[in-house]
Amino acid sequence: MPLRRPVLITTAGAAVAGALLMTPLPATAHEGRPGQHPVREGGGRTAKDAAAGAPRAALPQAEALAAGRLRENTGYPRRTVLKAPPLNPADASVKLGLAPYHSLAPKLNALQKLGDRVSAEVAGYSAGGHALYLVTVTAPESAAQSREQERMRELIENAPAAAAKDRRVKAAYKTPVFINNNIHGNEWEGTDAALKLIERLAKAKDRKTADLLARTRIHLNMTANPDGRIAGTRANGNGFDLNRDFITGSQPEARAIRRIAIDKQPAVMLDLHGYVNGTLIEPTTPPHGENYEYDLFLKNSYANALGMEKAVNGLGYTPAKDGVRPAVIPFRDEKEGWDDWPPIFTPQYMPFQGAVAAHTIEFPMAVNNEEYDTLPVVELRRRASINVAVAGAAMRATLDYTYRNRASVLADQIETFRRGAAGEAQRPVSERTVPGVPGIGPEDVYTTTFPKAYVIPAGRTQRSATAAARLVDHLLVNDVKVIRAGKGFRLGGRAYAAGSYVVDMRQPKRGLANVILAEGRDISTDVSTMYDISGWSLGLLWGASVDKVTRGPVKVPGRQVLAAAPTGHVAPGGDLLLRLDDPKELTALNALLAQGVSVRGTGNGGAVVPASARGRARVLADRLGVVFTATRERGVAPLKRTRIAAAVSAGELTALREMGFETVPVSTEILNAGFDWGRADVLYVSQGLDHGELTPAARAAFAASGVGVVGLGAQGAAFNKAAGLLKVTAVEGNGAANGVVRVRNAGGPVTGGAPAHSFVYSPLWFTALGAGVRADQTYGTGAPLVSGHWRPAENGTGGPRNAAGQASVVSGHAKGAPVVLFGTEPLFRDHPKGLFAQVGRALLAR
Repeated sequence: MPLRRPVLITTAGAAVAGALLMTPLPATAHEGRPGQHPVREGGGRTAKDAAAGAPRAALPQAEALAAGRLRENTGYPRRTVLKAPPLNPADASVKLGLAPYHSLAPKLNALQKLGDRVSAEVAGYSAGGHALYLVTVTAPESAAQSREQERMRELIENAPAAAAKDRRVKAAYKTPVFINNNIHGNEWEGTDAALKLIERLAKAKDRKTADLLARTRIHLNMTANPDGRIAGTRANGNGFDLNRDFITGSQPEARAIRRIAIDKQPAVMLDLHGYVNGTLIEPTTPPHGENYEYDLFLKNSYANALGMEKAVNGLGYTPAKDGVRPAVIPFRDEKEGWDDWPPIFTPQYMPFQGAVAAHTIEFPMAVNNEEYDTLPVVELRRRASINVAVAGAAMRATLDYTYRNRASVLADQIETFRRGAAGEAQRPVSERTVPGVPGIGPEDVYTTTFPKAYVIPAGRTQRSATAAARLVDHLLVNDVKVIRAGKGFRLGGRAYAAGSYVVDMRQPKRGLANVILAEGRDISTDVSTMYDISGWSLGLLWGASVDKVTRGPVKVPGRQVLAAAPTGHVAPGGDLLLRLDDPKELTALNALLAQGVSVRGTGNGGAVVPASARGRARVLADRLGVVFTATRERGVAPLKRTRIAAAVSAGELTALREMGFETVPVSTEILNAGFDWGRADVLYVSQGLDHGELTPAARAAFAASGVGVVGLGAQGAAFNKAAGLLKVTAVEGNGAANGVVRVRNAGGPVTGGAPAHSFVYSPLWFTALGAGVRADQTYGTGAPLVSGHWRPAENGTGGPRNAAGQASVVSGHAKGAPVVLFGTEPLFRDHPKGLFAQVGRALLAR
């Protein structure tokens, strides 16, 4: 029997005092169109507004409880009585004539009473503490029948070769369909279409509906982003775009969807969005994710897209009469700009959990942002009603496709898992391998050669045991199988210590294992533009040493694990050394400083903790998994509690607070209103603060403050120049570039012991370094891009070869205060965990 999957809650800083967790800025970036590069996530409201209106974070205990309940095989219907939240007339949905969040629980309670087909339950909680409602519509099941469904689901995933031959699976397994609504809070209408669909299925008396529900479980996430639905914002209450979070899982809403994907294992899924006119229906343009079984995925996704297109166009809306253009399928109708390369989007993550058809649907009629603020209410409601109809048509067509093609859809899901478990090669797409899909060309062929295994070593060859444990736990919560060696072994010609972790790539979800751990590839020459990020390797960016094994049999003396082994340790005698290589180590340091412990920095990324604080160190080692080793070092300078005034993105603010820094959001407006610099030791600038727009009084107050400065990206560099701080020339690379790059670290307090890779997004580098300015890190020589998309401009400038060998991180002192500038993105979207410490160390500089 396979091991029972763990419920691991990895909220930022959950192991430390809740006071270290605060709420970041909201973001209101627009959904890009094909060919339009996305903006950095960041503030729609001012930092002051965000801090004042910050919602409470969801409790990890509540998240774990909801996750556990989703697994219960108590049968259907479940008849949960949902608690209605207070009436909120300010809910942004009201203006559009759509269902406000507070109305959903009463509506779902009423729908459950219509018969025995509808069940509602709480699948998790949002960043703002709002319940996430999961509705299941299916024919009634006893507890025994539900357990049988779970047995078959487990068989499909973990013994797919047997499942393919199992007559009971073919005859009785209910095909799971998942419909995800409103993940962008100001793209509302999927929720309302889902309410209509549930009512229709609950009341229908026809034989086809009864047969559909006897053969299908339909799972609907009613609103994936209640915070944004209420506020009318794209982002959740923490300021995150949830549809960029699926490889990181930093937000509770994304983790809830991940749990649904694992537990329900949908074969078909929809993700409802807006607004692209005509209605956009995936599959996508190239490049296509190289870790998919794309022949199976394209076969089903394209066929379902055709059915949805017919249903949407069949509603009868026209450009002349309604302003609605015919539907568009990017795979067929576009060349590039709407790709499925990164696994950060919901429909691009779902195939790794077994979906063989997964789609973003973009409603046609814009009702958010400028339109929401300027159009008459009657026009907004007309548009919203069209979008509800479009969403409903897509949902009904998808259910019809699943019903008519149940046997082949299920067979293709089983085949996806079987290929992984067997270690078989992928099948490149072609008109032969995917009949019925026209226009397949060489530009659509993306495959990879999977390694035999990955090893996350223990012992001396592991850079960070703390980071290794985090990576292992992340693999496990994504349902990747991991083995821990009980004794030393050899693999791929190398020797490994007992306690090392092995990811054998002969497993059903090998694609997910590889998309997490692989270095990725440089796709700069494949297409001219990408929709979003193109490189993300956790194997290179999360701070752990990871080895790829490409030869030999995988025979490991160990067992499959449910969680990483504890890593915390405190040496028994003398003073202690805490390396500052991981965000948890920064968290531990800040906790010690907050308790008044006298800690000294080593000058190369370490902290000396006195023997008298051993008891406190033990508590932190146990909670955070950090290691305190024995040392005779005395340290070179005292480290002090650092308070940060932060003009930053939501992801950066979350990362800063995850590391335990006391952080107050600031902006141009806040400084101009008269900021008390006695509240801060360092100013961190990456966005939302323009020195040129500060009033003379605000400039004078900053100049007199004596605070240090950490600047990131173009805005950080611009602030440095305008304030007359470090003498450097900032050179901007291609603004649409992003990915994983090779770097060389010079050592010292900021980058000593840092990883040999970093992440860039609109990369920057520094030349003409003035006296006293140090290059702490440089881009690798030659071609520094490892994976991602980074082209030079048409005139040949701004490319990776222009950046090669140039300074990516610089530091020095100006006006008696430390200044550090980053041309990389070490805190991007709370993702590259192994890079966080570089910023943490920069903030501690004195």
